[in-house]
Amino acid sequence: MSLPDQPAPDSEAAAAAFGTSGSTRRRGVLAWALWDWGSAAFNAVVTTFVFSTYLASTLFVDEAIVEAAGDNAKDPALVKALADNASLIGIALMVAGVLIAVLAPVLGQRSDGAGRRKLWLGVNTFLVVAAMAAMFFVQGSPSFLVLGAVLLAIGNIFFEFAGVNYNAMLVQVSTKENMGRVSGFGWGMGYVGGIVLLILLLVLFIGLVESPGPLGITTDNGLSIRLAIVASAVWFGAFAIPVLLRVPEIPAQEKREHVGFFQSYAVLWGTLTKLWRGNRQVLQFLVASAVFRDGLAGVFTFGAIIAAQVFGFSSTEVLYFAVAANVVAGTFTILAGRFDDRFGPKAVIMISLVGLIVAGSVVLFIGTAQIGFWIAGLTLTAFVGPIQAASRSFLARITPPGREGEIFGLYATTGRAVSFLAPGLFAMFVAISGDTRLGILGIVLVLLAGLLLMLPVRAKQAQID
Repeated sequence: MSLPDQPAPDSEAAAAAFGTSGSTRRRGVLAWALWDWGSAAFNAVVTTFVFSTYLASTLFVDEAIVEAAGDNAKDPALVKALADNASLIGIALMVAGVLIAVLAPVLGQRSDGAGRRKLWLGVNTFLVVAAMAAMFFVQGSPSFLVLGAVLLAIGNIFFEFAGVNYNAMLVQVSTKENMGRVSGFGWGMGYVGGIVLLILLLVLFIGLVESPGPLGITTDNGLSIRLAIVASAVWFGAFAIPVLLRVPEIPAQEKREHVGFFQSYAVLWGTLTKLWRGNRQVLQFLVASAVFRDGLAGVFTFGAIIAAQVFGFSSTEVLYFAVAANVVAGTFTILAGRFDDRFGPKAVIMISLVGLIVAGSVVLFIGTAQIGFWIAGLTLTAFVGPIQAASRSFLARITPPGREGEIFGLYATTGRAVSFLAPGLFAMFVAISGDTRLGILGIVLVLLAGLLLMLPVRAKQAQID
């Protein structure tokens, strides 16, 4: 996997701005992308394929209900108990979303002005790693479900805060000509990192063929899963170090007025007002992306739950699927980065949304055979990475220089401002139907709304005084 080329003219200008040479910036691309590689420990392992599936398993259902159901996975009481647990996870993430929406843009704005993007990236990454390590204490028992949901929510909060500064740093390691490739390279590295980590967890902790694996770790009280999460925390922490050492910090902006925390909201309101008056396309994109990214969050959070509860995937089978999904997603993301630079990120976003809507809808009609989920799920993952990478490069292209942290903070806020949509609609359709499968309908509707909102958005550089 080769690093994206650095065009000479823009690289020299950028190097002058950040006090770095072209070769330093090239090494910075890899250092920056390694954070994405390491972040798979949270995205793939915690949020999508392992910890969330663990919380949705029968280990967290009252033992009497499980014994009464026996081998009948469709027992009404068992199905309802599992659906209630899935709804609880959705509620925890919804509360986390509210906190992110309130705090993210101000924290990003303050890191811009003070020249502390890297500092806060490090602090928030450490807090995510700490939350992951604490997941070791979530034993496989109904009494630990709330603790697990709370830690999942805490991890999401600080992961999103870290992402604000990390995404803002895209402009420090790329140029206008290669921004799509660099962004796609980062996301692709994340998926490749996910593949490597998931395979290691399968082989060493969970057991590739049978349990226990070669380390002899038992499944009692979910021990193999809990230790796998601890190993993932170490993985994330280790691969977060290079970006903190290799990528130069942005200089403090002397012309920006330094204000108190609560006064930062007044500054934020001023930014929003200026965008509304002169660069409304930025706000249009923030709203549209907020909606479709919430749909993506629903895919990540509830996809593995649907695989386990509807299609009968075991924890090991979910990880097999996860490895295949990361191979597909990583390949298509890297390829889409070149498409982004040539045809523009909006084209990538629109095509990906259509693909996600079609693939998600198919899940409603494929019965319960696992092969159906394999086909529909892998098709869906082919579009997930490209839309994420293209959304990041789209916003970076239209953001005024020096405001990246603030605008990416708004990116996080708008995404979380509607974060109740996918979890809420998922929980609603599950509650009404009593069938976890129907939750996918809520996610598809959110993606469709994002597609419609994205249609009028134009790509134009914003200017803010």
